[in-house]
Amino acid sequence: MRLSRLASLALAAALFTTTPALAAEKITVLMDWFTNPDHAPLVVAKQKGFFAAEGLEVELIEPADPSMPPKLVAAGQAEIAVSYQPTLHAQIDEGLPLSWIGTLVETPLNSLIVLEDGPVKTLADLKGKKIGFSVSGFEDAMLGQMLKSQGLAITDVELINVNFALSPALMSGQVDAIIGGYRNFELTQIEIEGKKGKAFYPEENGVPVFDELIYVAHKDKLDDPRLPKFLAAIEKATIYLTNHPDEAWQAFIAAHPNLDDTLNRRAWADTLPRFAKRPGALDAARYTRFATFLKDNELIKSVPPVETYAREVN
Repeated sequence: MRLSRLASLALAAALFTTTPALAAEKITVLMDWFTNPDHAPLVVAKQKGFFAAEGLEVELIEPADPSMPPKLVAAGQAEIAVSYQPTLHAQIDEGLPLSWIGTLVETPLNSLIVLEDGPVKTLADLKGKKIGFSVSGFEDAMLGQMLKSQGLAITDVELINVNFALSPALMSGQVDAIIGGYRNFELTQIEIEGKKGKAFYPEENGVPVFDELIYVAHKDKLDDPRLPKFLAAIEKATIYLTNHPDEAWQAFIAAHPNLDDTLNRRAWADTLPRFAKRPGALDAARYTRFATFLKDNELIKSVPPVETYAREVN
């Protein structure tokens, strides 16, 4: 009996030491742009082990073409893409099989920026001025609504495509204002260059509040058990960022040492309050209001029921 029991224990010990641990479930996240402080919860979740604690091995991929991540998810080439609420509405209108599953940045970052010592002191001063932009479409509608709040129309200003050189165009005097500059980056970049900018916020001037950055998945794959695990890890990382911003910054730059500079350090602090503390919680009314705004500006053809393109998965 004694020998039999010892043999059983030995066999159990051998099985315990040779049986491999359960492999982490792999999941691919396509970023919207090059990694920057806007993506802090994703990077920190990976660096601090929040993804691993959920049994996930997450690959974060920067896009060669920023317009492609949602399209690749729609084509089944990745599980999740970081995208924008306005982009989601437009792509749903085009028939792409996508769905919101979570929010990364829950307030607009987009803004209209002028130089503080320039000729524009109020939005009403934009009449007859030159405004630089990078991407037409939503930004035109946003600008139009901001102008409308002051009794102006888009025809009262001159629009100039400055490609992605927004800050240089403003600082050089090529334009009097820029639309589409991020309040957590361009304002700081302008100050670092020796000038001071002033931002006008769309949500304070007639444009409905919208989520700047969101997570989207394929609409037919929302029952994937990895999705709620992903959002649980993101929520833990976001709370960690809120409670331990300095430690989180160190984890972030350990992964991306090239971002350890003045611009990104200040953007880090400016962006922290804007991350969704409940990334998996859907504000359906916000999405309906914004879709109505886009339809009123003829950017989408209809306002579909929110449940057809957004669903809580956690």
